[in-house]
Amino acid sequence: MDVKTDFLVIGSGVAGLIFALKAAETGDVALVTKKRAVESNTNYAQGGIAAVFGQEDSFDLHVRDTLAAGDGLCHADVVEMVVREGPERIRELFSLGVRFNRSAGEAAAAFDLGREGGHSRHRIVHTLDTTGREVERVLLDRVRAHARIQLFENHMAVDLITLSTRMKRGLITTTHEDHCCGAYVLDREADRVKTFGARVTLLATGGAGKVYLYTSNPDIATGDGVAMAYRAGATVANMEFVQFHPTCLYHPEAKNFLISEAVRGEGGILRDARGNPFMERYDPARDLACRDVVARAIDAELKRSGDDYVLLDISHRDADTVRRRFPTLHERCLDFGIDMTREPIPVVPAAHYLCGGVVTDMDGRTSIQRLYAVGETACTGLHGANRLASNSLLEALVYAQRASAAAIAEGATGGGAREVPELPVWDEVGTVDSDEHIMVAQNWDEIRRFMWNFVGIVRSDKRLERARRRIEMIQQEIQDYYWNFRVSPNLIELRNLAMVAELIIRSASHRKESRGLHYNLQYPQRDDRRWCKDTVLRRPFVG
Repeated sequence: MDVKTDFLVIGSGVAGLIFALKAAETGDVALVTKKRAVESNTNYAQGGIAAVFGQEDSFDLHVRDTLAAGDGLCHADVVEMVVREGPERIRELFSLGVRFNRSAGEAAAAFDLGREGGHSRHRIVHTLDTTGREVERVLLDRVRAHARIQLFENHMAVDLITLSTRMKRGLITTTHEDHCCGAYVLDREADRVKTFGARVTLLATGGAGKVYLYTSNPDIATGDGVAMAYRAGATVANMEFVQFHPTCLYHPEAKNFLISEAVRGEGGILRDARGNPFMERYDPARDLACRDVVARAIDAELKRSGDDYVLLDISHRDADTVRRRFPTLHERCLDFGIDMTREPIPVVPAAHYLCGGVVTDMDGRTSIQRLYAVGETACTGLHGANRLASNSLLEALVYAQRASAAAIAEGATGGGAREVPELPVWDEVGTVDSDEHIMVAQNWDEIRRFMWNFVGIVRSDKRLERARRRIEMIQQEIQDYYWNFRVSPNLIELRNLAMVAELIIRSASHRKESRGLHYNLQYPQRDDRRWCKDTVLRRPFVG
């Protein structure tokens, strides 16, 4: 076995880093991340963290806003728990050195609170417009300095290793029956698959935005954790609910550049290409409506007009105020020749956040023993059918704390890493180096295009059926290819991307209504009588 440890953490966003720091208080931690550790969805989070600190705010109001955004599918007990535990987790980050913005004047000791779509009060704790980057900086510095945490950058998880608890005479199975004891991991620099054994494994691999043609996510967001967990037999849920951020910069040279929802929270107005505001036709909250409403409104405007983009205009606000509040956005827009203090920003919707994922309990446990999931990889019940803005980092903070406590307790029941069973090495017998790289590139591109066209913001039964036929064909090609050639980073990501696409298509085809982020032209109404429930999927066991 290449690595034997107490805790294996896969992913280096805020959830994985906090879990690692907490777990390292009692055991050794191996933290695996497929590129540089700083490359995560956390690092791209501009808006902030939603939590109750304002005098006019309350836990009940934050709960109410979250439930309203979730459109009937939030788990009320989870929402209550996350909202109430959130402020303490943010205070802990502040004590670690995260430089959140503070209020001016008499309330200088308080956090400066922003407001975003779907929130009835100012409650967004932020560091200018780079909150995620600041949190990641502080946590990653502490992880790198910790003696009991070993960081494996450029290491890419391939599959989880599971053992049946009914194991006899060391018989190792690859079924999904009970017990995770590590993962196979590709060392990208050595070009070799290593065996990582662990008493407890955490999935914190982030989202799956790259399954769509246009996304705000970094290139790493290929749904790895969800795909690996599903293949191992873990339960997943609500994969049809993909949040499309309404406002990504539309520019031929811009890639994955999100224009923060906080711009609308500070008074930004959405206009069509002729300069006319349009959100009042779609929702009473106008530009502060929830993301699903705004994304569908923009989609409708573009389909109606034939334009390529709409405009987000905050040029009516004081220029110095805009520059102070959004320094990074302002500079980045200037790089593309756009001065947001004087002219509107061209924007389009893009895939942003996966509300479904690996099902967990309130401590981050999955349906497989000793396997935990936190962050965007997990489906905790907090978001329901639509995520309220800036609840994602909040969820990651709270669940990383709870999961680490539960994992420490579970790991303490045994004898540490010494009790990790000997695991088989990765088997490459019969495989050869790839001679058909075009297969990977072609299928990658095809998946992202038909997912955007057929399983995007607005869906229909016909579009979903077309997507289903295509993903079945591509999945077969990938399987044939996977078992004949040595694994590569691109092949691993394609395999995971295809699995996530299949799960989204299956879930969307199953739900015969429109709710939250899922909108089907054949079923435009919400149907609480039949569909007020999670969409749950589990891989059939083939013995």
